[in-house]
Amino acid sequence: MFYSYDLFSIGQDDAIKDAEVKGFNPGLIVLLLVAGILLAFLVGNYILYSYAQKTLPPRKKKPVSKKKLKRERLKQGVSAPGE
Repeated sequence: MFYSYDLFSIGQDDAIKDAEVKGFNPGLIVLLLVAGILLAFLVGNYILYSYAQKTLPPRKKKPVSKKKLKRERLKQGVSAPGE
C-alpha cells in the first residue's frame, strides 16, 4: 500500500539537513559574543592595572601603633624605653 507521509518525510529530512548547513548556529553566536565581551573586559582590566602600576605612587603604609611597637620589642627581648 502507498502512504503519502513517506513522500513528506523524505522531503522534510532533506530540508532539515539543508537548514542545519545554511546559516550560523544561534548558540554559537551567543557563545562567541559572550566570550568576546569577557575577553575584552579582561584585557581592559589588565591594561588599566598596568597603567595604574606605572603612574600611581606607591600606597602609604598604615602607621604602626605604639602598643604594637612595644609588643614587637618585647618579643625581640629589647626593653621598651621608659620601663
